[in-house]
Amino acid sequence: MAQEEVQNGGPEKVAEVSFTALKPQLMVEAPKAADAVQFYKTAFGAVEAGRTVYPKRKAEQEQPHVLSAQLELAGSTILVSDIADNSTPRVKTEGTGCVLCLETEDVEAAIAKAVSAGGVAEGEVTEGDGACCGGRVGKVKDPYGYVWLICSPAKKCGDAEA
Repeated sequence: MAQEEVQNGGPEKVAEVSFTALKPQLMVEAPKAADAVQFYKTAFGAVEAGRTVYPKRKAEQEQPHVLSAQLELAGSTILVSDIADNSTPRVKTEGTGCVLCLETEDVEAAIAKAVSAGGVAEGEVTEGDGACCGGRVGKVKDPYGYVWLICSPAKKCGDAEA
């Protein structure tokens, strides 16, 4: 008997799956992952929890190129990885499709620290209706093309006005 094709939403029973973590992966142009890791440490206080280096280059060089690093930042985990020449599928070399949000009590100081580490402030700090959930927010673009929103703690989000 031929096996029937399973379609999304079909009546077949599927094992329940739960996820334990969501780790955004920031892809940077090779070989800049190590530089990006250092930027995120300096600009945002990220802590490196581990790294993987290119296996072929490990023995050849004093400081092998980073393939991927895991960073802990504000209670979350992010991965920073080189885009290898042979990566499949090929991804953009600039992070234009992702905006990351960091929350802090001192928006201006956080932006100044990121700028001193090599980021570029974009626009002015806004407040009220023009900001996230009525708080204060500014933008910083890092040297790898990713935009970071630096926000004050959200006031009450999610309430829609009737």
